[in-house]
Amino acid sequence: MDQSILLILTQDGVTNGAVYALLALALVLVFAVTRVILIPQGEFVSYGALTLAGLELGQPPVVAWLLVGLGVIAAVLDLAQAGRSLTARAMLRILGLYIVGPLVLLALGRWLAPMKLGLAAEVLITLVLVTPLGPLIYRIAYQPLAEAAVLVLLIASVGIHFALMGLGLIFFGAEGSRTTAFSDARMDMGILTITGQSLWVLATSLGFMVALYLFFEHTLWGKALRATAVNRLGARLVGISTALSGRMAFTVAAFIGALSGILIAPLTTIYYDSGFLIGLKGFVAAIIGGLGSYPAAVLAALLVGLIEAFSSFWASAYKEVIVFTVIIPVLLWRSLAAVAVDDEE
Repeated sequence: MDQSILLILTQDGVTNGAVYALLALALVLVFAVTRVILIPQGEFVSYGALTLAGLELGQPPVVAWLLVGLGVIAAVLDLAQAGRSLTARAMLRILGLYIVGPLVLLALGRWLAPMKLGLAAEVLITLVLVTPLGPLIYRIAYQPLAEAAVLVLLIASVGIHFALMGLGLIFFGAEGSRTTAFSDARMDMGILTITGQSLWVLATSLGFMVALYLFFEHTLWGKALRATAVNRLGARLVGISTALSGRMAFTVAAFIGALSGILIAPLTTIYYDSGFLIGLKGFVAAIIGGLGSYPAAVLAALLVGLIEAFSSFWASAYKEVIVFTVIIPVLLWRSLAAVAVDDEE
């Protein structure tokens, strides 16, 4: 391996690691707030990438139909939960949020898609369509199980993952898609060529990490999420709705997943099931980071990206195996170092 190959592999590893870092942050956030290991995080990636690819071709976004269907189910659940205490104002809020909102997004998507408004507008439309999937999925699948054991929540995540992957096959088909790069620029730095798309990925990932830090440190909602992550019971006692915190965490996770799909789609062909492996690498980074530390998750994600890049050079047929094998010594070390806790505690 000469210096040029070393630099190219390092660039690829850092670029992929930046995307894995975003996914790891989303997984850590959701687990801290809701105790859910969000296996369907990868589906947000696939949905984001393939929705953008469809918009580039002028096709109406089929994911909007999923929003409508989930909105109807969520509205029925909220109305049934309210029961006899339901007021006219609450009914209007539920119908507006879960029925009218998705229908408006469906109409806007079908109207705007054939216009081919350009990459910036199509990225915005994609984020607007995919992000609401997060809180809707939380309301339907996870909120009723909010106080259940972590194992139950994990089983629910597995079911949601398979359901979304099957729906992805129905919506987007088995063919893969790749989107237009954000930039065709190329910068030659000696023996290394840096692409504009790589710079977009790094800049967007870094900018979003800074935005997340400011959100958690300087906004009321961010502090409410932190309080819920530290102590759910204490958060409820001071008036913080843990259900609202869960919906917010899933909203952020869905936004990060869609954004990651948009960033990675110009670099590789995305299929309906590609998000699972991509999300799983973010999960590996989150586990290495301890599922509790955001900086550790980011550093672990960069490590995963570098391991993947160098594995693709030395043993491309086994690069996935090598990446996922890294988690074994980490889990073994954490298992040996952990203090035993009774189930009742």
